[in-house]
Amino acid sequence: MADTKTNKEHNIDDSKYAMETRIIYGKDVSDKWDYSHHVTAPISSSTTFRLDSVERGAQGFKQFAHSSESEGEAPIFIYDRLGEPNKDMLEENLAYVEKGDMAVTFSSGMGAISAALGIFLGAGDEIITHNTLYGCTISLFNNWYPKYNIRVNPVDLTSIENIYPVLNDRTKVIYFETPANPNLDIIDIAGLRKALDDLNKKRTEANQIQIIIDNTFATPFCQRPIELGADFVVHSLTKGIGGFGTDIGGVVIGKNKYRDLLLLYRKDFGAVLNTKSAWSILTYGLPSLALREKQQIKSAMSIAEFLENHPKISYVNYPGLKSYKYHELARKQMIDFNGDFAPGSMIYFSLKGGTPSECKENGRRFMDYVADHAYTMTLAVSLGHTRTLIEHPASMTHSVVPPEKLEERGIDPGGVRLAIGLERTEDLLMDLDEALKAI
Repeated sequence: MADTKTNKEHNIDDSKYAMETRIIYGKDVSDKWDYSHHVTAPISSSTTFRLDSVERGAQGFKQFAHSSESEGEAPIFIYDRLGEPNKDMLEENLAYVEKGDMAVTFSSGMGAISAALGIFLGAGDEIITHNTLYGCTISLFNNWYPKYNIRVNPVDLTSIENIYPVLNDRTKVIYFETPANPNLDIIDIAGLRKALDDLNKKRTEANQIQIIIDNTFATPFCQRPIELGADFVVHSLTKGIGGFGTDIGGVVIGKNKYRDLLLLYRKDFGAVLNTKSAWSILTYGLPSLALREKQQIKSAMSIAEFLENHPKISYVNYPGLKSYKYHELARKQMIDFNGDFAPGSMIYFSLKGGTPSECKENGRRFMDYVADHAYTMTLAVSLGHTRTLIEHPASMTHSVVPPEKLEERGIDPGGVRLAIGLERTEDLLMDLDEALKAI
């Protein structure tokens, strides 16, 4: 007799298995699609879905962004911008791995950041951020938030006490990256959670201050901020989770009661993740995350130690180095699925020079040499790729920051950002050594 069992008839306790295994299989039961006889989830290629009746269409529109009313019902798909199977399955698995109640995907990391903040901030509201942020996030705050009369207060969040001088009744969100882009500052998530719990006791439920963290640098393999007290996590899926540099995407993960607002934001602002990108990240990126990160961390640790001991290097910021000022904090909150220290795959360093301008010039010469001669490193933005990528933040990813403001934003004018890939560690070290000898 043919096997007629569906996924819903299997009774498997997935909690017995390691997360490395669970991110390959995802949830054992999904009502997003009956794909129980597919080893790999099928790809959806239609932007529009046929409706059997007007009544079914009306039910689908009624169901959209009404999670509490439609809980337990199989979704009725209408139009890609509202939802479709690949995105829904990816969202289910991303929430699962980040320990959130729900996830909503977007067309890019910036789309996700804009949505996570957009559902909380309105005219007259304020946000506190860490002073070191991704350049496009700074651009969002500098170019667009003034038009909406939203005030942004950048402070050094590595000291939680710095929030109090700028905190007021209009503060709605504290937003940051940890590790920060590009200098790898690390913020104490649990410490900030405790401070906000004390503050939120005096506020109404509608006026609670939210903690929103960009976890792109760490990925959920190295750190799960919701477990440490964050309200929301955002990712650029383009980076470590996507893993192969082929698909742009973003996600917001957090509390279930905000899912409908995020879906409405995505529908109305239109930052919808491409279906084929959702399928690629679901099929290739997320299942391979643990394997990729383990190799990248192994290489990053060896490279950081090599650079730290090199006579031409001024300093190295890497959470895995005992000499790094945030090392002990990193050991507490950058933990992999098995409870082991996972300091990530990003390194930030600077070459020596007599003056700041000489340091910057040495960094430029070093990166130009790498671009022309190194086989294992590519001069390019982005990170979390199979290839090691090297870039100069001050003139590339963070060019939005004026030169006179770089230090204020925690960015070394000569700083080099190195995003470790999957190459053989010894080959990376050989190319780095040859590039440094040429300077």
